[in-house]
Amino acid sequence: MMEQLTATVQWTHKLHFEGETEFPASVPIDYPPPLSDNQGHKPMELVLMSLASCSGQTVISLLQKMKQDVRAFSVKAVGNRKAEHPKVYTDIHLEFVVEGSNLDSESVQKAVQFSEEKYCPVWAMLKQVANVTSAVILDPGPTQEPVS
Repeated sequence: MMEQLTATVQWTHKLHFEGETEFPASVPIDYPPPLSDNQGHKPMELVLMSLASCSGQTVISLLQKMKQDVRAFSVKAVGNRKAEHPKVYTDIHLEFVVEGSNLDSESVQKAVQFSEEKYCPVWAMLKQVANVTSAVILDPGPTQEPVS
């Protein structure tokens, strides 16, 4: 059975909208001056945020199942767009920063690969129209000095 999701945007003024889903909090969406007031996320930023969060949720979920001791995790998405309209993304780069203790590099790489190839639908859609690359940065975190 197919899953159906719904999102609604409500225009408030200028080019400002409030986006809503089933979740009770709204998302401010806007455009920079002079056309609007820059009081929210730009739609194309939300595309990057969707990719970063979708891939991030998949990777962190897989790392937890792999019993990796992850203490901090972030995903940064940087996109390059065409200069002319429609200004679609041509290239997107994801940077996964994983901090923890005794992290297995192969497990982290495998989790990112599974996110791209199997589990993240946003990545699956975007890689059909843009070159999506990724990198992993493993950070063991701050070293603790022994207490005597």
